[in-house]
Amino acid sequence: MSVVLAERPAEGVLLLRINRPDARNALNMDVRRALAAELNAAAENASVRAAVITGSEKAFAAGADLREMRDLGPIEAMQRGTHKLWDQIAAFPKPLIAAVNGFALGGGCELALHCDIIIAGESAKFGQPEVKVGILPGGSGTQRLVRAIGKYKAMLMILTGEIIDAREASEMGLVSRVVADDQVVEHAVQMAANIAKLAPVALELAKEAVLAGQDASLATGLSLERKALWLAFATEDKREGMSAFLEKRSPNFKGK
Repeated sequence: MSVVLAERPAEGVLLLRINRPDARNALNMDVRRALAAELNAAAENASVRAAVITGSEKAFAAGADLREMRDLGPIEAMQRGTHKLWDQIAAFPKPLIAAVNGFALGGGCELALHCDIIIAGESAKFGQPEVKVGILPGGSGTQRLVRAIGKYKAMLMILTGEIIDAREASEMGLVSRVVADDQVVEHAVQMAANIAKLAPVALELAKEAVLAGQDASLATGLSLERKALWLAFATEDKREGMSAFLEKRSPNFKGK
C-alpha cells in the first residue's frame, strides 16, 4: 500500500494524500520520503503549477511516528536525515496548499507550516504536543510557528502542548481560511486550480520574495521584491497578461 497517493484532480494541480489510516497518518520515514520525492518530481514537471497536501477526514497527520523514534539515540536521529527531507519540502518552488481535516499535530502541524496556504475544516485541530512525550518540535515548529503567529502565541502552543481548534488557529494567523469539513479538499483543489491558471514564473518569483524577505530587513526585502519584479518584466507571460487585460480576454500563460 502506498503511503502517499498522488492524484491530478484538476488541470495543473497535484494532490498528495497521506495514506496511513491505521496510524492517523503519522509521519514515518516512508511518508516523509514519499512526500519529498513527489514534490521534487513536481518541481521539475511544467504541467504541475500548484500542489495540495491532505490526509483523511480524521487526520491530516497526527504527528511523527513515535514507534520509529522511541529507541533512537542522538546520532541515529541525526543520520536518518529527517531534516533533509523537510528541507526538500520547504524548497518546493510552486504554490503549496495544506488541506487540513482532523488532527494536525506535531510533525503534522509542521508539515502544514511548510505550505504557503492552509485551508482548515471547522473540526480541524492543531498543536505542538512534543513536550508531552519528552521532546520538542524538531520539524521547524520552534521557528516557523513563531514567524507565523508571533512569540507569545507560539510559546503558548509549544510550552503547554495544548491542542487548539481551527477557529482559534485562524484567529492566531495560523490558518488562511476555515471552511466546512466536507469542503476542505474541494476548496483547496479549486484554489490550486485557480492559481494554476496564473503566470507560473510570477508565482515562483512572488513565493521566493516572500520567503527570502521574511527574515531580512525591510530594505533588503524591498530590494529582493524589486529585482523579482524586474525579472518578471522579461517574461512572455508579462506581455500576455497585460495584453489580455487590455483586450478584455482571459490570458494564456505558458510559464515563459
